[in-house]
Amino acid sequence: MTTGLQIALMGGAVFGLGVALLVWRLMPADPDVVDVVRRYSPEAVKERSVVRTEVVAPGTIEKVGIWAIRRFPASVWGRSPTKELALLRMPLHRHYGTKVLYALAGLVVPPILSYYFTLVELPVPVLVPAGGSLVLAAFLFMAPDMNVRSDAKKARADFSRALGVYTDLVALERLSGAGSRQAMESAAEVGDNWVFRRIGEELQRSRWNGVAPWDALQNLSDELGLPELTDLADVMRMSGEGSQVYDNLRARSAALRSAMLNSERASANAASERINMPMSMLGVVFMVILVTPALLRVMASS
Repeated sequence: MTTGLQIALMGGAVFGLGVALLVWRLMPADPDVVDVVRRYSPEAVKERSVVRTEVVAPGTIEKVGIWAIRRFPASVWGRSPTKELALLRMPLHRHYGTKVLYALAGLVVPPILSYYFTLVELPVPVLVPAGGSLVLAAFLFMAPDMNVRSDAKKARADFSRALGVYTDLVALERLSGAGSRQAMESAAEVGDNWVFRRIGEELQRSRWNGVAPWDALQNLSDELGLPELTDLADVMRMSGEGSQVYDNLRARSAALRSAMLNSERASANAASERINMPMSMLGVVFMVILVTPALLRVMASS
């Protein structure tokens, strides 16, 4: 059962937390100049915006994220996966809202479990839920970053696979006599998956902004962290005669397919090794089962 000392410690901790939050709220702001300049830079504004998507009615996660961006300094978030979020088209404030809600869940779950164990007459020391809350909150606070990086890794693999097809289409358009911009835009209109749509949107935006299409792809590569797209932009920037650029583009698409094939082979080999390990352990257990009776008989006779 909960003792009076535990209740007093919990009450004191809650009171101290309330006083600390009140003092922190009333203290005058002392912002970091570098952080303020970074927040108002075009790159930071682009990070905070919804990445080319429309949000009609922000939900709870978005509202929590917007509140957290306004209240917490940038140092609290650490290194945010901005390129991965841009690739997944996830707004930065939604990602921050997810991190905050996950951390709050981590703070609440251990005390609830401790209260349940107390009800079934299995009391738990106060330090256990307190330490568990901090550890679980820290882990869940970092969990969205790991999820975003994992999803972005899969998205980059899909992008590389589709980029090889797009490169072949651009090569065919150039071989048929189309100009560089026309070839790139026509090739982007062929596919209907998210890679072709993303490239097509960037090319259309470059047309209205007066930016060269290869520069637009270069900017998209820098934004999303896609070096393969940089290679395509370089080839189109230095494109000359139709046959020459056709050969360069086909060579680039062949290199992309070769790299993807090597990656798939490495993944398959790693999966095979993971499968062989349990089989090896099963063989060891089987040998132990066979040898154990003989050893026991030898030991008994001696």
